[in-house]
Amino acid sequence: MCWGTGRTKENCATCIGNLRHELHNQCVLDLSPERREMPVYRMEEGNLKPGMPQTVCSSTMFTTPSGFSPHLACAEPGEEEEAAQEGQGPGACLADGPPITSASLDTLIQNLVPTADYYPEKAYVFTFLLSARLFIPPPELLARVCELCIKQQQLDQSPLDTAKVRKFGPKILQLLTEWTETFPTDFRDEKMVGHLKDIIHRIAPCDEAYWKTLNQVLQKLSQRLALMSQGEESIVKVSLNASSISDKLVAFKTKPPPIQKDMLSICNDPYTLAQQLTHVELPCFSDQKKKTSNLEAYVRWFNRLCYLVATEICMPAKKKQRAQVIEFFIDVARECFNIGNFNSLMAIISGMNMSPVSRLKKTWGKAKTAKFFILEHQMDPTGNFYNYRTALRGAAHRSQTANSNRERIVIPFFSLLIKDIYFLNEGCANRLPNGHVNFEKFVELARQVGEFMTWKQMECPFEEDRAILHYLHTAPIFSEDGLYLASYESESPENQVEKDRWKALRKFFSD
Repeated sequence: MCWGTGRTKENCATCIGNLRHELHNQCVLDLSPERREMPVYRMEEGNLKPGMPQTVCSSTMFTTPSGFSPHLACAEPGEEEEAAQEGQGPGACLADGPPITSASLDTLIQNLVPTADYYPEKAYVFTFLLSARLFIPPPELLARVCELCIKQQQLDQSPLDTAKVRKFGPKILQLLTEWTETFPTDFRDEKMVGHLKDIIHRIAPCDEAYWKTLNQVLQKLSQRLALMSQGEESIVKVSLNASSISDKLVAFKTKPPPIQKDMLSICNDPYTLAQQLTHVELPCFSDQKKKTSNLEAYVRWFNRLCYLVATEICMPAKKKQRAQVIEFFIDVARECFNIGNFNSLMAIISGMNMSPVSRLKKTWGKAKTAKFFILEHQMDPTGNFYNYRTALRGAAHRSQTANSNRERIVIPFFSLLIKDIYFLNEGCANRLPNGHVNFEKFVELARQVGEFMTWKQMECPFEEDRAILHYLHTAPIFSEDGLYLASYESESPENQVEKDRWKALRKFFSD
């Protein structure tokens, strides 16, 4: 069922417009071609202050409202095959007109194939390579592209048309380079590398420099894949460390604690901790290709940070110390907001809103919380997270115009980002009733994923503090039951339900 119109997805031709209105009018992304003014906000002393207005501009990847300028006419399959055999190239499938909304898969593949006189726009290459895998595996797609190139450029004949091939060679190399750089994991399949080498082998007799270029492409690809493998290993380590839960620390409430480190003993500067949280977030954020395990590890990291914040607040025996920890994490959350690290910001707020923490009324009464309520307002889910989306857009526009790497950081609330992409992908059909690919949907999807990929390329500009990072990854945290027991030990239960739970928990942990 299409959530946009109430009709079945297969019969809904208008849901993409409704989907764009629902998601993007609420600031998921600014898809309008006109330029607007967007204030950039910064937290200062508990107040949210607008900075200088930033001019909103579309992503540099998408230079036209439709994302690319070639417009496809929906040719019949027979016509496409005839055009390919005659070597007319994608020009035979192009026509002046409105932006493409749908086309057959064969037509879209034909439009991807470069010729001596044509190269698809970068936005089209990205959009199609991103979406085509829903219809055809990457190795099969590359095989189709190579077959079309061989037919159109007559690369299976001898002798080759040297002048024509020399015009075509740089373009096919450019396409393969973009593919390896944007979707490097596709080339973990040996078939992909085989197709790549085969097409270069066919054009190399016209210019030996093509082999040199190919070797450079493969070398960069190998390095990129190696780095990604290291990143995946680090994510697994984060995942394993995120499960280190200890409820034995609850015993500290009822007897003099042994030497036990807490966050304030490791780092008492909110800005420094916010920087180190960004160090954790960016590597995870930058390796979310298509590995479900990576996504799960990132969710576990978010949950770990929530529980770590709650543990740090519930652990001190004295009310004054707990209030200091609350104020410290409020300041850390504010610095995360200013940096553009919205995922850590949301994790901290979530941890402070956990029931074992929020019930500590005496502790909260002793803490200065004005800044916290402002931050809560920014991450309020009302209106499909309207306030957060506005702040995210401000950070994105600041990133586009920044002169300093520290101002280019954008780490979105990851769970909501995935939810947005999921709704866009599942909310509309991949194919229309006539069998054509619903390409307008994938242009919209490419806009969101393209912005995400731009953000993830950012390297953390802050200096690492290994002691803080080690603590973030390995410090024991309470489970939910442990948090409740620590909370009850700090401030006595207020009703019979809490008293019964406290009694049960003390019995459980004493066994």
